[in-house]
Amino acid sequence: MTVPRAHEERIVIDGQEHLVKLGVFLSNSKSRRAKLTADRLRALAGLGLEWAA
Repeated sequence: MTVPRAHEERIVIDGQEHLVKLGVFLSNSKSRRAKLTADRLRALAGLGLEWAA
């Protein structure tokens, strides 16, 4: 899965809309993957992120 760094998602939680900067989160997570826990890497890999496998 490839997500551009500028990608944003709008989600609704408890009736309130929030903007999530998904591309920034994924880019930062990938660049810091050596510091991520095994559980976090497994969760990201489960979402289809090949670099987390």
